[in-house]
Amino acid sequence: MKDIELILGDALVWLEKIPENTVDLVLTDPPYFLDKLDNKWSHEEVLRAKSSVGTVKYLPVGMKFSPEQAVEFGKWFSSVAYKVFRILKPGGWFLSFSHPRLFHRLVCSTEDAGFWIRDIFLWIYTQNQPKAFSLEHFLDRTAFPPEVKEKLREELRAYKVPKVKSNYEPIMVAQKPPEGTLLENFAKYGVGLFNVKIKQGKGMFPSNIITTDSIDEVMDRYFLIEKPDRKEKGAFNDHPSVKPIKLLRFLIELTTKEKALVVDPFMGSGSTAIACKETGRRFIGIEINKHYYEIATRRLKEKVSLFE
Repeated sequence: MKDIELILGDALVWLEKIPENTVDLVLTDPPYFLDKLDNKWSHEEVLRAKSSVGTVKYLPVGMKFSPEQAVEFGKWFSSVAYKVFRILKPGGWFLSFSHPRLFHRLVCSTEDAGFWIRDIFLWIYTQNQPKAFSLEHFLDRTAFPPEVKEKLREELRAYKVPKVKSNYEPIMVAQKPPEGTLLENFAKYGVGLFNVKIKQGKGMFPSNIITTDSIDEVMDRYFLIEKPDRKEKGAFNDHPSVKPIKLLRFLIELTTKEKALVVDPFMGSGSTAIACKETGRRFIGIEINKHYYEIATRRLKEKVSLFE
């Protein structure tokens, strides 16, 4: 195979084509489908999504969130987790970004597929918009008596929809059970341990808290990884959730050796591919959305040209 291979297609189909027990790390950021979860959502919604407003990964303002949505997500992610389990080497790692509302389903689906849940990393950021909004405009549509409306209107100046400003994203750290002891497994497959020489900021030891914004001097010293700027993402890149390459590099170098095989079944705009190129890892990326696949291809070509 090529050192870096980008595939336009369905992850559930292409994961079947990867030989079992050959992958060191699966690192991904799956679609969350918070606005529409039923048995028909999968391909159509992903193919149509091109912005951060509305279709994938974000719950539109005022939209109801049903527990059934999380259940459907869990069923879908379970099919992903079983396929990932098959291709990973014993001791191999499955790292997945998630949404706080769906993280429990993602973790349970992964554990049910046979993985060990080793940890939860928190990617913390400060630059985000408040999500709560007022319900005052709904008052006039109600049949409440005038005196009740007036009392509620006064209270609603303080009380909003129960959603606070989001400042973190959880990252699941799961491991395929090793063969024998961790040491025996590492000697045979070259995977299953953490490289603790990989640093975040000026820290002396890797932490499960990662921040991409300056918070304060103490936090920055141990956890700071900068956010991707326009130059890193590419002026043409309109993907709604581009992850910092430095963050992805940290996760890759923490869990794998050079020349290890990394797979991202929901590649998006290709940041994981670039991180693998920069760290000397082999990579297979799968993306069903042609628009994002083309962005990933363009970004990778520009990055490769810098190496030549």
